Amino acid sequence: MKEEAKVVENTEEKVQEARVDEIENQGEENQKQEENQKQEENQKQEEIDKSKEEKDEEQKEEVLETEENISEETVPVKEMKNSEKAIVLVEKAKEIVNGADMQMQECKLLLANDLKEYEEAKQALHDGGLDECKTLLETFGYEDNAEEKEVSDNVVFETKEDIEPIRVQDISSGKFTGFLMSLVVALATFAGMIYFAAQKLGVLLDASKLPTQQTLEPVFSWYGNLIGMNGDAKFGLALVLFVTLLVFWIIYAIRVNTKGSKNLNFATQQLEDSEAYASYKSNCKDEMDKVDLHINDAVETLNTYQVLFNEQKGKLQRILYIEKKKEVFSEYHHKSIEEMKETKDLINSLANFTSVSMSEEGKLAENSIFTLKNAKRTMKRMIDSRY
Repeated sequence: MKEEAKVVENTEEKVQEARVDEIENQGEENQKQEENQKQEENQKQEEIDKSKEEKDEEQKEEVLETEENISEETVPVKEMKNSEKAIVLVEKAKEIVNGADMQMQECKLLLANDLKEYEEAKQALHDGGLDECKTLLETFGYEDNAEEKEVSDNVVFETKEDIEPIRVQDISSGKFTGFLMSLVVALATFAGMIYFAAQKLGVLLDASKLPTQQTLEPVFSWYGNLIGMNGDAKFGLALVLFVTLLVFWIIYAIRVNTKGSKNLNFATQQLEDSEAYASYKSNCKDEMDKVDLHINDAVETLNTYQVLFNEQKGKLQRILYIEKKKEVFSEYHHKSIEEMKETKDLINSLANFTSVSMSEEGKLAENSIFTLKNAKRTMKRMIDSRY
């Protein structure tokens, strides 16, 4: 007996020692694992820090490049004339408007595809079990106190344009009109100088005829005397032509510069209007992006509802086949009544969503968001009950 007791004690001691060794080994393994985890975390942190530093450097380089580009583009703009600046601003305004319109067209095409998928999902829902479930519930005589709503086939979403399309107008430099205006004034100046000298000389001019060389020679000689050239008609003619061309150039310069200033103000206003237009279109695009996400979520929900209705259709058909049509509704099995109630809940939840419009004054309607959440909540509750 003593020997057996010693053997038992030795065995227990060995077991305890083995347990202690296991605990110590596990502790060492846990420490090693913790150290490895810390090393991995440190490595990940270092990689994150490096990636941040690289991104910061890339951003700095992009900023420097942008500043260089801006400085390169700004210098020549400052040296431009008003008319040239106006042309640049008009082209910029056109780019802004065209870009905004193109984005809106892309959004409308995307929205049209979304609405097409939504309508297809609704039709598949009707064909995939919804209509059959409603017919079977009517056959059973199932009624509830909920307000009856039909799955709507109305227009789902309509865009609203509160702003008229903008058309950027081209500008004229004023050079052609300036040339015509200057030419008229220059001819009037030439004729006026001849008439003035003729009056001084007492020479009568016939306005119905062009003056002859004999008539003009004393006129130009008078101007030659005026500048001290002893009545030389050639110098007098040169003086008249110089004054005429000077007047032509002054009128032309005034016209072109005035038109350039007006063009610059007009182009600046057009650019501001274009930016406001693009900002409005950008807001519309943001709203349409929200609608795009909402419709995609709705399509996914309808597809899931189709699966559930297909399942409920089979259950209701099984109830009708096995239990037959009852004269008194309460005679159906209580589990069968529960299946009918679940089916009706699905129909009501879906009808509450599809009976409201997704749009409200061109924006995503809050009521549509709310009813879709409720429809998804009902759907999730039924799926969770199956698992």
